[in-house]
Amino acid sequence: MLLTLPNILTPDEIQGATALLARAPWTDGRASAGPQAAQVKNNLQLPHDCEAAQQIRALVLRGLDRSTTFFSAALPKRVFTPRINCYGGDANYYGNHIDNAIRALPNGQKVRTDVSCTVFLNDPADYDGGELTIADTYGEQAVKLPAGHAVLYPGTSLHQVKPVTRGQRIACFFWVESMVRSDEQRRLLFELDMNLLRLRQQHGEGDETTALTGVYHNLLRMWADT
Repeated sequence: MLLTLPNILTPDEIQGATALLARAPWTDGRASAGPQAAQVKNNLQLPHDCEAAQQIRALVLRGLDRSTTFFSAALPKRVFTPRINCYGGDANYYGNHIDNAIRALPNGQKVRTDVSCTVFLNDPADYDGGELTIADTYGEQAVKLPAGHAVLYPGTSLHQVKPVTRGQRIACFFWVESMVRSDEQRRLLFELDMNLLRLRQQHGEGDETTALTGVYHNLLRMWADT
């Protein structure tokens, strides 16, 4: 399932992130890539423990906590520590790749990368190119969103960031280990949850919505690993 999430960050949060990025100490992004990915990766990243990375990471995590749609779609069990990258100039692309299945947190805990997420930190008008292209069931999808918007997609997807030919593309990226490993099952649960929400908005609570809510939770109980 490929899903866009509008307004994960507020305008004030985007402005705060922009101020932090103005003095950010960028380093070679290949340092965090595996041997295969490093051959097609050419971008910059913020050091994990620098002030800008820590504060922007906190902004993004707070934004995700506010988003009921993010929770419904990803059903997060663990979130890998968000990172910030930049494409532009000579470090301007990331070729086709599939992300590592397992990532290690700083404390050594492992995170399975069921769901990938990118939160855009600057607007498309700031740069040319830089589309995140994701190969899914319906072909290749190109994603280029306003600042503060996010995209979720399966971690199993072949994807790339197209070359940036003008300006800089800056984003926050991370992975989610979901309580429900299967993308197909997560999609069914998300569609059921969203349609239940619409039914309640249109018709209020009733016997049917109560019964369907039970179906949702019984499926989640069947499929979830907490």
